[in-house]
Parts: sequence; structure tokens; C-alpha cells
Amino acid sequence: MLGPEMVRAVARHWWVLLLRSIVAVLFAGMALFLPGLTLVSLVLLCGIYFVIDGVMALVVGGRARAWGLLIAGVIGVIAGIVTFMYPGLTAVALVILLAAWAIARGVFEIMAGIRLRREMTHEWLLVVSGALSILFGVLLLINPAAGALAMVWLIGAYALAFGIIMFFAAFRLRRFRTAAA
Repeated sequence: MLGPEMVRAVARHWWVLLLRSIVAVLFAGMALFLPGLTLVSLVLLCGIYFVIDGVMALVVGGRARAWGLLIAGVIGVIAGIVTFMYPGLTAVALVILLAAWAIARGVFEIMAGIRLRREMTHEWLLVVSGALSILFGVLLLINPAAGALAMVWLIGAYALAFGIIMFFAAFRLRRFRTAAA
């Protein structure tokens, strides 16, 4: 159970969540405005995003002793490493890998949001972010053979929405940190 001490620890590191949101929005911009990227470029961009997001989740999870964030971070780093080791993955394999990552990530975000409901307000942002991650993963699994351009746009839209939600959640945590001090 997330207690007040863990919430304060996560709130002290609100800026990591802000960095995650910035990385997500930058990634979304590349995916939405450069749709002509080759599949190899998309694979490498996804790998970079997985590793950065995973490392940032590991940083916050380690400092806050939040096992859900640690597991999500490990999954992100592993997904990134696998992506770099096999850059010739087919679009279908990439879609399945991305879908699994998004669904797992979403489950842990929803769990964290539910646990935070007694500690702070606006915890619903994590629940919404988690639901968005799960929806994104399920949509990818429904039609993994969709065209690469559609996949790029879907990934970009997801990353943009995730980044925006995490941006507001970061500043909510910052306000919570200030109020708790």
C-alpha cells in the first residue's frame, strides 16, 4: 500500500515525471510530423523511448520503493534492449511488443492511481493514463497488420496524450510536495 511517506518521496521527484512527459511529447512530434520514417527508424525510436521511459520509472520507483514502477521500468528497459538487438523486426512483431508494453504499463499505472486515492487528489490522472495505455495496447492487438503509417500516427497520438497527462500529473505532484512540506 502506498503510504504518505511514499507519496512524499514520489512528489519530491515530480520533475522526473515532467521529464517523462517532455520525452513523450518530443517522441509524438517526431512520429506525427515525420510519418515517412522507415520501419527501422521507427523500431529504433521506440527502443530509445522504451529505455528512457524505463530508466526514469526505475529512478522514481527505486527512490520511492514502489515495486510497480520498478517492474514497469524493467519491462521498458528490456523492451528497448530487445528492440536494439533485433532492428529487423517485422511491423507485426513490433506492434505486439508495443501492445504488451502498453498494457503492462497501464495496469501498473491504474494500480498506483487506485492506491494514491487516499493520499492525494487528482490521482485519477494516473488511472486515466493507465486506461489510455491499456486501450492503446488493445487497439494495436486488434489489428497488428495495419499499415506502418497508421501505426506511426497511432503511436504518435498515444505518446502525445500520455505526455500531456503526465505533464499535468507532474505539476500536481509538485503542488502536493509544496503543500506537504
